[in-house]
Amino acid sequence: MNNKVLIIADLVIAGPANQVTVGGAVLIESGLIAAVGAAAELDSSIDATVPRLRCPGATVLPGMIDCHVHLSFDASLDPIAAVVQADPDKLSAAMAGRAERMLATGVTTVRDLGDRDALTVALRTSISSGTRVGPRILAATAPLTSRGGHCAFLGGEVTTDDDIRTQIARNAAAGADLIKVMASGGALTPGGPRMWEAQFTPDQLRLIVAEAGRHGLAVAAHAHGSDTIAHCVAAGVRTIEHCSWRTAAGIVHDPAVIRRMVEDDVAVCRCVSGDWQLFLDQMGPERAKAMAEVILEMREAGVRFIAGTDAGVPGARFDDYVGMLEFFVSLGFTHAEVLDMATVDAAHALGLSDTGTLAPGMRADLIVVSGNPLAELGSLRKVRHIFTAGRQVS
Repeated sequence: MNNKVLIIADLVIAGPANQVTVGGAVLIESGLIAAVGAAAELDSSIDATVPRLRCPGATVLPGMIDCHVHLSFDASLDPIAAVVQADPDKLSAAMAGRAERMLATGVTTVRDLGDRDALTVALRTSISSGTRVGPRILAATAPLTSRGGHCAFLGGEVTTDDDIRTQIARNAAAGADLIKVMASGGALTPGGPRMWEAQFTPDQLRLIVAEAGRHGLAVAAHAHGSDTIAHCVAAGVRTIEHCSWRTAAGIVHDPAVIRRMVEDDVAVCRCVSGDWQLFLDQMGPERAKAMAEVILEMREAGVRFIAGTDAGVPGARFDDYVGMLEFFVSLGFTHAEVLDMATVDAAHALGLSDTGTLAPGMRADLIVVSGNPLAELGSLRKVRHIFTAGRQVS
């Protein structure tokens, strides 16, 4: 791929979001970013035969990252049936369509945290080869869970230490980019442990992290329970998914665990879908207030938040990424903070050193949106152009 294009816009947000060039430009060459700078300088210094993509009234920024999706789920009220009962070929086609919808919203990277039969790995290969159009995919394949536990229908049930080792080896052999563990119960699986109940002991969590590390893989932990969150942080997981600090009595957080999250650079993905207002209404004012207070306390302590929608679970659509960002703005996060959650901070937490910012040598994953998202977050819904690995798909 030797194609070149110079993108010129009113603003370039290189990342972090405080790095803004007014009247900026980005040069793409051979799938990578070749230069970023002032439009006047780049326009005059680059050969006139190089195509120009002029975008007045627009902003160029890194492609957004969704750190928590389930492409095999269909966002219906019963996604389990949609996965378990689906014909593999039909499910694969549906997953490809969902991935393409996500890309159309400006999401150029997704981390899939649980699928069936490693179908996401096959889709990842199809997209990276150019057979299909979609975002870059990081795949966890079958999440580790207890017997009959949360998302056991995806095939990752384990009981003994040997089971754990075998399942991690199986996922690695299938092409997993990371290991997902359902450390606590969840709301999706009928008859499974409650959300605050642990599915693994602290020793088992340490084994999971160590064994994943032996295969060169990081661990993402689904953890709602307060004790489970503490055990996951102590075990050395890379990200905590949900991190809702639940107990049987309500929401109870531990400031000491939060401090260790910061010290050990454990990122938090709160997994908020675009229908968050309905979710808050269902929680009730008291619990919603407690949840918001914990998030703000973690933010104040310096916890790294990363963006994720849990797309695929009931009500979590594949085309409302910005709705999740608006949740954090409603709590008082700045637009710059949420842009960083969606780009540079997400890339860091996922171990991706070649995306999340616009700089020479980085993979050319970027979007062009009408308006200025630092002033109006809704600008992110006005996607004009999308590039993934230098390929213009919109």
